Amino acid sequence: MRKGAGSSHFAGRRFDEAVPKLLLAIQEDPSHPTSYRLLAASYAHMGRLDEAREVVERLRALTPVVMPEAAQLRSSWQRELLLSGLRLATGEPE
Repeated sequence: MRKGAGSSHFAGRRFDEAVPKLLLAIQEDPSHPTSYRLLAASYAHMGRLDEAREVVERLRALTPVVMPEAAQLRSSWQRELLLSGLRLATGEPE
């Protein structure tokens, strides 16, 4: 499953490898918010903030929840990696 591969690359900080997998995951299931969150955070960590913001806008069309609880992520560093990327993507302060 591409979402799983994209998530694994994201967790490994291989954002350039995560992006194409997450784009395919969104094509396969455009209603899954986690793929959008991971994609936006990946773009943000890569410094591609315009693309990150575009993905956040697409995410907001699906759900008002951009910043998840992230409780599903077991480790604190994974939660912070996701949330810090989403803060960058939304322009929220660190």
